[in-house]
Amino acid sequence: MSTLSGKVALVTGGSRGIGAAVALRLASEGAAVALTYVQAADQAREVAEKIEAEGGRAVAVQADLTRPDAAQRMVEQTVRELGRLDILVNNAGFLTYGPLADVTTEELDRVLAVDVRSVFLSAQAAARHMEDGGRIISIGSCFNGRVPGENFVLQATAKSALIGLTKGLARELGPRGITATLVDPGPIDTDMNPATGDSADFQRSLTALGHYGQAEDIAAAVSYLAGPGGRYITGTALAVDGGYTT
Repeated sequence: MSTLSGKVALVTGGSRGIGAAVALRLASEGAAVALTYVQAADQAREVAEKIEAEGGRAVAVQADLTRPDAAQRMVEQTVRELGRLDILVNNAGFLTYGPLADVTTEELDRVLAVDVRSVFLSAQAAARHMEDGGRIISIGSCFNGRVPGENFVLQATAKSALIGLTKGLARELGPRGITATLVDPGPIDTDMNPATGDSADFQRSLTALGHYGQAEDIAAAVSYLAGPGGRYITGTALAVDGGYTT
């Protein structure tokens, strides 16, 4: 039997990159999957169709997480269409960089709305529906352990907030057997940060392994934390970064 058979997972930002890889991996382990998108409806449907072609269940959910009400609506739609919710993967977020002096109030609010506020609200909404033993897994950043230079202050600020949130969730929800964990990716080859990009050589030089990771590397870590192996892991972060933070 697949390790996640009978479980339902919700993956935010699941139409491409790491989110799509996570959705496909959890489905391959037997979970029914809801995956969210903002505008890329065709890409989201393509991921859902791949899951269904392999005999799984999937639904694409439109959710603009800059809106405060989006988290509760997507959770309720997941439960309504798939019957329950066992696993929440907070993947949606922005990759932002630039000088501190150039960060506008509007950009700050937008990044914090998705990378921090939506994660809080999604966890809050999901916890109302999860049975004992659920999983809340958030995707952070290698900047949580190491900021290699200038221009990353906004990204580091937003993602490091997830450390405290994860620890707080672990304490709050631990009595119910619900775990809260953080996965901190290093340089991952996606359309947002391609291994052929202008800064790729610099990013590779910061890792111990000397190369980019793949979205599937992050999906494998999420799958482990979501499954039986993750039942005694909570309130902590797992670096999947090729030695970036060593």
